[in-house]
Amino acid sequence: PAAKRILEKLDPSFEYDIHTCFQKDSLEIDNKDRQKLVDMILDLDSANIIVTHGTDTMIKTAAYIAERVKNKLVVWTGSMRPERFSTSDADVNLGCAIATAGMDNMGVYIAMHGIVKPCKEIKRNLETGKYF
Repeated sequence: PAAKRILEKLDPSFEYDIHTCFQKDSLEIDNKDRQKLVDMILDLDSANIIVTHGTDTMIKTAAYIAERVKNKLVVWTGSMRPERFSTSDADVNLGCAIATAGMDNMGVYIAMHGIVKPCKEIKRNLETGKYF
């Protein structure tokens, strides 16, 4: 996964594990997939979790998880351009997610384009793709 390559370059001062729930275009994710993700998040020992997700349905999936996961800090992020592109926003978005995951506030957040907000407060401009 792209997150693994980014974290290897970063060489962070914290320990982490990478788990894969599914890999599919976010437009193909349904509530069965979302429930599988809920179950995985609840089964993890960690209270601070970062989820990478396609940008088309990130807000929808994060809201689904927020209704079902109350005792953890879950931060969603992704990228508009793939991590392998020189113009990718993946590094900065994952960096924002890492910083957010260090907070003590439980809840479900989205970290995109330098903005971090609870998933129920963030919006996306469909013309530009930017989150605000």
